[in-house]
Amino acid sequence: MTLPTQWSARIFVLLILSTGALWCAGLAVTAQELAGTSPAGDDLHANTSAPPPGTPPAGLPPNGTSPGTPPDGTSQGGMMNGTLPQGGMNGTAPGGSSGPSCTLSGVYTFDNETATEENGTYLSDATDVSAVYVTNGGDLTLLDPTIETSGNTTSNDDSSFYGLNAAVLATANSTVTIVGGSITTGGTGANGAFPTGSGAAINLTNVTINATGDGGHGVMATSGGLLTLADVNITTSGANSAPLATDRGSGTVNVTGGTVSSSGRDSPGIYSTGLITVDGTNITATGSEAAVIEGSNTITLTNATLTGSQGSRDRGIMIYQSMSGDAEMGPGTFSMTGGSYNWTSTTGPAFYVTNTNATINLTGVNVTNGAAELLNASAGDWGTTGSNGGDVLFTAENGTLNGSLASDGISSITAVLQNGTALSGAIDTTALSLDETSTWNVTGDSVLSTLSDAGGISGTAIANIIGNGHTVTYDASLAGNSELGGLTYSLANGGSLVPA
Repeated sequence: MTLPTQWSARIFVLLILSTGALWCAGLAVTAQELAGTSPAGDDLHANTSAPPPGTPPAGLPPNGTSPGTPPDGTSQGGMMNGTLPQGGMNGTAPGGSSGPSCTLSGVYTFDNETATEENGTYLSDATDVSAVYVTNGGDLTLLDPTIETSGNTTSNDDSSFYGLNAAVLATANSTVTIVGGSITTGGTGANGAFPTGSGAAINLTNVTINATGDGGHGVMATSGGLLTLADVNITTSGANSAPLATDRGSGTVNVTGGTVSSSGRDSPGIYSTGLITVDGTNITATGSEAAVIEGSNTITLTNATLTGSQGSRDRGIMIYQSMSGDAEMGPGTFSMTGGSYNWTSTTGPAFYVTNTNATINLTGVNVTNGAAELLNASAGDWGTTGSNGGDVLFTAENGTLNGSLASDGISSITAVLQNGTALSGAIDTTALSLDETSTWNVTGDSVLSTLSDAGGISGTAIANIIGNGHTVTYDASLAGNSELGGLTYSLANGGSLVPA
């Protein structure tokens, strides 16, 4: 092992972990985790139940998969519109319960120190041991380091929630800055860079990250941790290994430039249970969704390129609520300005919303959709049957969109097309709003709940809905259609809008 420079300026600590009741940085667990089974894979949660607080764990899902295994069609408990305890989101669980038994450690530990090192090599091959661990207000700057780990984790939960076994780990009020160099991990649960806790921050510039083990995310933030990336290139290849991710207790990830790619099963390019912003980055996922938002959280992309292919999950961008306790109830928001979104699958929808409310905003985005569906809102693998649909506000400006909009009987879509947006597809049970500069090219008989199109309607003719001989129905009994007067309207290029 090559020791880094300025060895005398720090404390060397190599801890041998025990199975005793040691607390993971004193971090808290939500009531949901105490009540049920917590996720292990974290990127796409298992379909286990979410019983009331105090209910013993129900065990494994019917298909025998472990907690945290991605959805496979079994049912997730809980209520979409219900209220579950969220005390753990701010670091204090109801009743003051503490985190799971584990300890955090590093081969190179910087405890309340300030140091700058250059061209150092930081290695760990031990189970559960980080290569670099900064704690208790430490402030470490590494220039062109080589950071490598090969050890596995003993707890997927502790790795995803608290950073156990991460290559670079910073806890509350501690900061790591890395300029140049590389981070390489090969073990299970071996995240590349992981800030956790209030005031924890990791800043990366011109760094290359490669994680190959299952559960090995490129970067991940939890419990209020902050990640700032500039021109960082990240590659992951294991299962449940989103390159850009947050987990329990939320986190903030800000990315500028660089490239991000994932190829493992259930490893979206981005997985957000927090606030993730990306500017000018190329993101590709070939084994899972392109991006996922869980609960009341966000993904904001500016001038980015986002590409997803079918992989193991046949949906492009998903917004959902797993009821696992990792994300607060409420709407998820996906916003994209400029750049492009490429969904190359020929089957699943480009956007999918289930068991939650969602807002999707596209402004000047070049959308390429290889599938028949553009947006699907419906009941899926999570929530209580009958109340686990998706409710979506979909707004597009200055773009071209292909594919149908479809919702089931317990879901809803409101689509707002404005500022020169063109949609080509069929619509099933959607409230549609068009301004006079936007058009809808109808590709199949369709059903609208309501239509707002003041600029396109003249008399009983509609100029900006190109019917192509198809019939579009609307619900004349709804107040939102009062201006249509229960009349039949002719559509451009044949077809008609008729009251139901």
